Amino acid sequence: MKVINIHRRNINQPKARIGALLETLASENDMIVATDKWPRVELDKGLNINSKGGHGPIKYTVQEYKRDQLIQFRFTKPLGFNGIHKFEITEVGASKTEIKHTIDMTISGNDLLLWTFAIRWLHDAFIEDAFDKVENHFTGSAKVSEWSLWVKLLRRQLRSRGNN
Repeated sequence: MKVINIHRRNINQPKARIGALLETLASENDMIVATDKWPRVELDKGLNINSKGGHGPIKYTVQEYKRDQLIQFRFTKPLGFNGIHKFEITEVGASKTEIKHTIDMTISGNDLLLWTFAIRWLHDAFIEDAFDKVENHFTGSAKVSEWSLWVKLLRRQLRSRGNN
């Protein structure tokens, strides 16, 4: 099954300021991932091509990195996830930048069920929480995207199993 999953948000900041935050991904001072709610992104060699890592059960390798523009990862696990996911930042105006996350993959085997009933929902919440964190960094507000009932139930189930 082909999957294209795209999240976008415009942030009222110059591209360079969003790019500076993107460079903190997988660092001790990660300004992208809402690490108070989700597992950290870990990369064995930081934001460098061929660095390996992931978050939770999702594993990937950094395939492409263009500072202030793009970080692209190739999935390595689950094995049925064949494709990429990436963060991109694009200048929309002098003080407006689009941050975009895209998954472009095909799914095979049992991982189709895993994506359909669990990972897709958790991923969508994960990315919206990340975009909230970026936006809140600049506005000083406390925007919080609402999780669906399904995400809340999945997270409760994961916590009862000792996972985040």
